[in-house]
Amino acid sequence: MTTTDAAETTQPFQAEVSELLNLMVHSVYSETDIFLRELISNASDACDKLRYEAIAKPELIGDGAPPKIRIQPNKKSNTLTVDDTGIGMDRQELIDNLGTIARSGTKAFVAKLTEAKDGASLIGQFGVGFYSAFMVAERIVVTSHRAGSGEAWTWSSSGGAGFEVAPASEEDAKRVARGTEIVLHLKSDAAKYLETYEIERIVGAYSDNIQFPIELVPEEGEPRQINSASALWQRPKSELKPEDYAQAYKSIANAFDEPAMTLHYRAEGRYSYAVLLFAPSTKPFDLFEPARKGKVKLYVRRVFITDDADLLPAYLRFIRGVIDSEDLPLNISREMLQNNPQLAQIRKAVTTRVISELEQLDEKEPENFAKIWDAFGALIKEGIYEDFERREKLLALSRFSTTTGERRSLKQYVADFKPNQTEIYFLVGDSIDRVKSNPRLEAARARGIEVLLLTDPVDAFWTSMQLNYEGKPLKSLSQGDLNLDLIPLLEEHAKDKTEPAADEAATIALIKASLGERVTDVKASTRLTTSASCLVAGSHGPDRALERILSQQARGARTKPILEINLHHPLVTAIATSEAGSKTIDDLALLLLEQAQILDGELPEDPAAFTARLNRLVLQGVGAN
Repeated sequence: MTTTDAAETTQPFQAEVSELLNLMVHSVYSETDIFLRELISNASDACDKLRYEAIAKPELIGDGAPPKIRIQPNKKSNTLTVDDTGIGMDRQELIDNLGTIARSGTKAFVAKLTEAKDGASLIGQFGVGFYSAFMVAERIVVTSHRAGSGEAWTWSSSGGAGFEVAPASEEDAKRVARGTEIVLHLKSDAAKYLETYEIERIVGAYSDNIQFPIELVPEEGEPRQINSASALWQRPKSELKPEDYAQAYKSIANAFDEPAMTLHYRAEGRYSYAVLLFAPSTKPFDLFEPARKGKVKLYVRRVFITDDADLLPAYLRFIRGVIDSEDLPLNISREMLQNNPQLAQIRKAVTTRVISELEQLDEKEPENFAKIWDAFGALIKEGIYEDFERREKLLALSRFSTTTGERRSLKQYVADFKPNQTEIYFLVGDSIDRVKSNPRLEAARARGIEVLLLTDPVDAFWTSMQLNYEGKPLKSLSQGDLNLDLIPLLEEHAKDKTEPAADEAATIALIKASLGERVTDVKASTRLTTSASCLVAGSHGPDRALERILSQQARGARTKPILEINLHHPLVTAIATSEAGSKTIDDLALLLLEQAQILDGELPEDPAAFTARLNRLVLQGVGAN
């Protein structure tokens, strides 16, 4: 221990922590009970870590006593103590774990918390639970003694700009022989948390399924265990009620919502393991973090191993719960986890079972399936791109906004095919409103053809595959040639079938000459009925939506688009009838390209030139000089 380490030091909080603490200290939320559940959850994690590390180093549990959690209220000192005999923390771990939030998205969370009227559920979803204790405490003192270490340390803060870390006193070090003790000096309006019935109520509601004994140490009377401390996933389904599962979900997943789907079973045979999984009904904040990590915990014979074993594919990372193996070795390493064939078989079997359960939920409880799809549909569609083996099942599960309605399945789409229709049509864009107003829809709309309107970023990727549903290929309205001639027009559009005034070959030649290398080609459109022009991609290569995403991520230059023109439109006719070599032809041709870019949500290459050109054409139209 160095001289610097031995002395008391004062350190500032990470900027995001300071902002978060300010919100905690100066805000009032309706569910301050959350703080106790979060502290118990952290204590349980510490006990899990000790039990796991003790597999390789039994000496870490020096006295041989199993880990446990204790809660001790003291009305005389107005303190509530939560302690555990888990792994504990050394000096640096206290600084790292209680002075920083080592995860991305913290600023977004703080912004959401600032806006929310009731932030309790946000705290639970985001996993910054220790700091929730400042909702009820004006000062917190943490004493921790890491298992196997000869030193104990004390961390303290009043929720201001910083915290102090100092060696624990001899008395404190003796009292906290291993693990962590958290003493909350309660605010005057938090006195109810010193009542034993309040503590029992909160533990019963949120923490009953914690795997370690939770003891309540009253000021008078004997300590008593106040949770069941049972591995619920190991109990037969016949013994359990819906409320048992709801409580387990909130405890295991640190959640506040109700599960939209519960999957509980035991697999026997070559490998034996118990599974308890939940699909939430609301979306957490960290769903689209780049790491795409899952939240299913791996246990081996009821001993927690890791929550980072990738027990489900990334597109099912919204699933929460536990898989408890009877066969894996307790001392399995991270490297072994990545290459273990048994774990790979479990992963494959559980993934198949989850997809099957979603299918049954869709059939038997469509309202609950709708909750899952609304919250996590974008993730499930990642699987269409990534999971070849289950692609057809995932396509069948998928729901879409279309020109006909919401949450439409491909089965419903195919059942409503128009006469002579052989393809499933879709259009990818940034928002529903923008896609609905896209000119590429015009020919399909004129025939009453339903079109999938795809606006999630992942849609640009999975639609780049050559996909079909029940033998019906999926076809983009913004890529390749489109021929809808065999599908009859609706009655109100049938009378619009007139010959264009503009000569196709001559007009295209004029526009090509004006645009030069700005476009790959110019074609007469079969997509347009009222708009003058649109941009499309070629039959080979990425669709325009995917190409736009890839170019934004600096993954390559964009190819030049194909400009399609509506030969019936007056703007195109004006080009065909203009005097050869006139400036108007160039202006109108460029206007066709630039308005197509704007309708695609893009800026013209030269906005200033576009503005000047548009002003010039407008002035000509009104007869001004």
